Amino acid sequence: MHRPSTRRWTLMFAAAVLLTVLAPRMSPALQTFKTLVTFNGTNGRDPTAALVQGLDGNLYGTTMAGGSKSDGTFFKMTSTGALTTLYSFCSRNHPYCADGASPTGGVVLGTDGDFYGTTYVGGASSGTGGTVFKVSSTGTLTTLYSFCSETNCADGQYVWAGLVEGDDGNFYGTTAYGGTHTWGTVFEITPAGSLTTLYSFCSQGYPCPDGAVPMTSVVQGDDGEFYGTTDMGGAYDRGTVFRINATGTLTTLYSFCAQKGCPDGSGPTGLIAASDGNFYGTTSSGGAHAVGGTIFSITPAGSLTTVYSFCSQPHCTDGENPGAGLIQATDGNFYGSTNAGGTGDSCFHACGTLFEMTPSGVLTTLISFDGTDGDRPSASLVQATSGTFYGTTYSGIGDVGTVFSLSVGLGPFIQTLPTSGKVGARVRILGTYLAEASSVTFNGVPATFTIASQSEITATVPSGATTGNVQVVTPGGTLTSNVPFQVIQQHQPSKAAYRSARSSDTSD
Repeated sequence: MHRPSTRRWTLMFAAAVLLTVLAPRMSPALQTFKTLVTFNGTNGRDPTAALVQGLDGNLYGTTMAGGSKSDGTFFKMTSTGALTTLYSFCSRNHPYCADGASPTGGVVLGTDGDFYGTTYVGGASSGTGGTVFKVSSTGTLTTLYSFCSETNCADGQYVWAGLVEGDDGNFYGTTAYGGTHTWGTVFEITPAGSLTTLYSFCSQGYPCPDGAVPMTSVVQGDDGEFYGTTDMGGAYDRGTVFRINATGTLTTLYSFCAQKGCPDGSGPTGLIAASDGNFYGTTSSGGAHAVGGTIFSITPAGSLTTVYSFCSQPHCTDGENPGAGLIQATDGNFYGSTNAGGTGDSCFHACGTLFEMTPSGVLTTLISFDGTDGDRPSASLVQATSGTFYGTTYSGIGDVGTVFSLSVGLGPFIQTLPTSGKVGARVRILGTYLAEASSVTFNGVPATFTIASQSEITATVPSGATTGNVQVVTPGGTLTSNVPFQVIQQHQPSKAAYRSARSSDTSD
């Protein structure tokens, strides 16, 4: 079968070993890039996953290696770069690293305030399966599940990607390998650690027309179903986009490299749900220029459009091989990174870029790394509620990785946890400088609220509220939620119930 991108093989190989310049912008005065942390091994090395903002306003993340046992870390970082290592993996006295090793997928903030994540390897079963864990903001870790608990790793093996919390309160993810056909799985796991394998890839036989090796997490659509990508397999063995429902029925929506030369891309690297109702993602290779990779959009029905092909500029100064997914920021534009290309010439194939792209496909290179400020950004950016972006580079500055911030002049906002709920539901509102908030409204309807801290408010969805933005009035101005809050009416089923009903209808 077609091999994953060279970059991905490099990262997988590194994990296995653990077990045995500023570019010009339209408004340069508004653009500020800072290297906040340079890892040194002891405090971690080789970050491969996006950061996430916690209830306290700090940023949390993982490194694939380093720490006191050299098998990865979970850390906290302030907005100014003060880093605290909260947990070092493989720190328990067990020959197989029962607590896991190499947390490549990062963590996600659960609605309960704890963080949930995965490790690529380790675990109580055999040491090679990987784990799902829960960890508190103070570093207390609980291993929820160890993969390869079933014969021949039928429950999955090697968890490269992170998790997403569904509207039902459970978490969903993928394993890169394992399953009943050995080519990866999609799974559901409760916060208590009860795991269900929803789908095993390559169920139609080799060479896996339904996809193989899912190395990215899934995303939940407005229809309640989950969408994701596989790195390999499909009709042309260059990866797929798929949809899967609650009962594990999987539909292959698109197979990449449908034309000679793969102008539509090859090796997709994940999806995000955008405000226009479509999904957007990147491919690590292919495109109009054969090797640079692409940005694409795809409808829930599977109609794909290549929005941008990298290496459109000489010597790939616009970037090459986007190894991580996109985010859609509060200005409606998309932001992401490439792990090669750009104008920096001190790295092999250049050092990578950060970019901005409009929904119509106009791309602007914001940063070209040059090695002194990092090399190979390999994780998605995150936009903190301050409006600033944060990200990591896998190497550079001692070849162990960095954490950086990038401000492009976007203002502060709030985000809700969760993003949907019925009247009377308790909702966390995250932001900055919230301690003097005077009002909270759900699409204009006043809500009762309690100030928990400078970075958190708890509010109750008010009677009469309808779907729309949440706003918080503070002395510094009115803050608006980054996405509309979906108010589920009492007679309206939740997304989870809708998904279950739709699955039942399909099976009849």
